[in-house]
Amino acid sequence: MSQREKLIIAIDGPAGSGKSTIAQHLARKLGYVNLESGAMYRALGLKALESGVPLDDEARLTELAQRSTIALDPTPLGNRVLLDGRDVSLRIRDSDVTDAASRSSVYPRVREWMVAHQREMGKLGGVIMEGRDIGTKVFPDAEVKIFLDAKLDVRVQRRTTQVCATDDRSCAQQVAEQMVQRDQRDTTRTESPLVPAPDAVIVDSSNMSIEQVVQRIEQVVEERLSRRSAGANQH
Repeated sequence: MSQREKLIIAIDGPAGSGKSTIAQHLARKLGYVNLESGAMYRALGLKALESGVPLDDEARLTELAQRSTIALDPTPLGNRVLLDGRDVSLRIRDSDVTDAASRSSVYPRVREWMVAHQREMGKLGGVIMEGRDIGTKVFPDAEVKIFLDAKLDVRVQRRTTQVCATDDRSCAQQVAEQMVQRDQRDTTRTESPLVPAPDAVIVDSSNMSIEQVVQRIEQVVEERLSRRSAGANQH
């Protein structure tokens, strides 16, 4: 275990479990940088859509990634996502980009490029990174690993509230179908499937408020810092 001055906190979990919201709140409270892996995959998905690169062509997607510049610019209201210097923070939240990110992120060579990029961004610590393989693949040496989960119906309701107009049943149905498909892809892909790291703390947010989840993770962080401090004092 490296002794970074600040910790790396990995938050993994399925779509709609609240990872992005929790990471943003936690980053503000701790003064850490929130590295959004999902936003980075979305940016690449957007570039594939705009460039006409097929989402099932691993070689061309990998080449596209290698000539892309994806950066996260922290602000008090969250990250600005920059694709080749262009602010795409709002566009990448659209459903077509979300689907493109999900489809393009299953390929090993695409993920290898993204993982290397993410490790470079977070290697000094003081970061919170959320995604689906952060604690298992990107930062297996993270000092704090959280697997944030929630029941499927709760996750569908959260996402529906985010993207659908009130009483838009067709939108709600589409969200539910997409989430089931996303869960299937995430958990069954060959490269870095969605599973809790062996040493992750599992937090079920189904019946918890945002503040309750943040407090629980803060507790885990404080325990980790206390153990590290105690270990350092013994040497």
